[in-house]
Amino acid sequence: MLQLSGAFLDQPVLSLRTSAPVAKTLQPIINPNNLKIEGFYCQDNKDRKKQLVLLYQDIRDIIPQGLVVNDHDVLAEPSELVRLKEIMNLNFQLIGKQVVTARGEKVGKVTDYAPDTATMFVQKIYVSQSILKNFAGGNLGIDRTQIVEITNKKIVIHDLQQKVPARASAMA
Repeated sequence: MLQLSGAFLDQPVLSLRTSAPVAKTLQPIINPNNLKIEGFYCQDNKDRKKQLVLLYQDIRDIIPQGLVVNDHDVLAEPSELVRLKEIMNLNFQLIGKQVVTARGEKVGKVTDYAPDTATMFVQKIYVSQSILKNFAGGNLGIDRTQIVEITNKKIVIHDLQQKVPARASAMA
């Protein structure tokens, strides 16, 4: 099931064991190579100055009240996560990225995204277009299969008028 990014950000992390919040999510850790949310930086409820990491595989459920985990023990110090160190150092954020077509035409900026809650792969990104391009003022939804390239500064997509082959999957 797809959920907008707001369902994950600034949400309490709830413990099944204590039935109480143990942390609050701050921002996602996104792998730009495959657009997967590897985890979330969290603010610890025990020590508010401490920032911990919640890995996506430790999330038991996502409910309207927050993200459910087994216990506080699943939260890890960032320095303990050796395999994620490189991705965490990139500090890649989707929101605010410029989106352009393969021909170089500016489409807009990413305003939101929707990951699949089962796999945490970002399936759709939502782009706000300039007022001149979009008189209705709405967002443009772009599927992950339309993405050609992701860099530090921009996301390149297939041309908007071009049909994407059914089997094409740039990020699968």
